[in-house]
Amino acid sequence: MRFWKYQGIGNDFILLDGTDGGLEIDAEWCRKACDRHFGIGADGVLYVLPGEGTDITMRIINADGSEAEMCGNGIRCVAKHAYDFGIVSKETFTVHTLAGDLKAEISAENGKARTVRIDMGAPILEGRKIPIDRDGRFIGQPFEAGGVRFEASAVSMGNPHFITFSPLDGRTVDRLGPILESHPFFPRKTNVEFCEVADGKIHIRVYERGAAWTLACGTGACASTVAAALNGLVPFGEPVDVRLPGGWLKITVGRDLGYVLMEGPAELVFEGSI
Repeated sequence: MRFWKYQGIGNDFILLDGTDGGLEIDAEWCRKACDRHFGIGADGVLYVLPGEGTDITMRIINADGSEAEMCGNGIRCVAKHAYDFGIVSKETFTVHTLAGDLKAEISAENGKARTVRIDMGAPILEGRKIPIDRDGRFIGQPFEAGGVRFEASAVSMGNPHFITFSPLDGRTVDRLGPILESHPFFPRKTNVEFCEVADGKIHIRVYERGAAWTLACGTGACASTVAAALNGLVPFGEPVDVRLPGGWLKITVGRDLGYVLMEGPAELVFEGSI
């Protein structure tokens, strides 16, 4: 089987091209292939499949074999692959995901995608739809887990995120990540973002549902910027620089919360067969 290895600011993926319609998703294969000692090694597997009323479809299987609704860094890698390999022949096209149909815009250089901007759609703030075990919005609210009290916000970008801007030391963050991921407050588990805002920029450490600590999370960057704007920490309608351990993204949250734009790089690392 031919595969491509991509990374988006350090969030790395195995990509499989099934646009000919002959590839079926195999969660157990994905789990084994993502093993960094006995497999190829990755945070997840991206399937590029025929469009469903769109130009292409993306499915994402996490390193533990579970399926995520969306992946911000992953969709940029998929968009770059589709453009660079001629699966699509235009610089603006649509991608079907389990979180909905999203628009990708390519900024190309010498016939290759240099950066990708994704319209991630509107954030979901209604508790039961995120989902969390609470009605209504949960923004800047007190929460307790693992004996630690802090303030947090819940936002979905097609997948659930729990974001805190409370000052927590590194040891506490290390301990809280896995505790929060599987906390009963989150019926389908959650991604967790530990954030700090400095000079108008957001700095994030992320514990991803199904992948543990990763170098980056695109939907996490979007959800964190939404939470920061709603908490009055960054402006609406302006690009915000977001720093993750693997690099920078630019996130813009619409003033009416009607859209969130994510822009950043994606890189082909190598390709091979297995």
